[in-house]
Amino acid sequence: MNPRVDMAFKRIFGVDENKDLLISLINSIVLEEDQLEDVEILNPYNSQNFGNDKLSILDIKARGKNKNLYNIEMQILDEKDYDKRALYYWSKLYVDQLVAGDKFSKLNKTIGIHILNFLSIPKIKEYHNVFQLLDNKSHIHHFKDIELHTIELTKFEDSIRGEGDVDELSLLLPKVKTSLDRWVAFMTKYYLLNSNKLPRELDTPKVKKALELLDIMNFNQKERKEYE
Repeated sequence: MNPRVDMAFKRIFGVDENKDLLISLINSIVLEEDQLEDVEILNPYNSQNFGNDKLSILDIKARGKNKNLYNIEMQILDEKDYDKRALYYWSKLYVDQLVAGDKFSKLNKTIGIHILNFLSIPKIKEYHNVFQLLDNKSHIHHFKDIELHTIELTKFEDSIRGEGDVDELSLLLPKVKTSLDRWVAFMTKYYLLNSNKLPRELDTPKVKKALELLDIMNFNQKERKEYE
């Protein structure tokens, strides 16, 4: 199974029994003040009703113990106006916190995390970028409830691409330095990894568990057709 396909991604990170993996993924991305100890998955994957969902929209919605809202989306294809979609999803999650008569004080910070299997921001070399609302002169961060993270997997893959018959794993391991590097390595180079024999750079209980889930993942006939 390819963990970048949204169904597989949600089966790994979007079910209550794997909340520890979701927390680890989110904490590897967000800023220190937004780190999670626990999380509530607002739309857990359910094989009975998955066919009624459009899984590519708001793949995983979660609420942290700090009451922040998190939208984690895996996007394989570069669709037209994706940047506008990212803002639309963020704004809808933010607005939907209130019902008629609620006070604006009930609104909590909303963080969009977009894991992209394509090049989205060619002018920036780093594969992980954080976007906030800042004053264009002082750079003061006053409106703190909006935050968008982009994780461009192809930038990470390009950074470890070799020539000829170079062993992919030997190119990958020197690039793995952070928790996010480990998760991105899992998403992009899962086929090189064996959960029973992980190299030191990737040998953590969370990565091991995610690989084991990939190994045993199975879909019913309807899900398999959707996955394909």
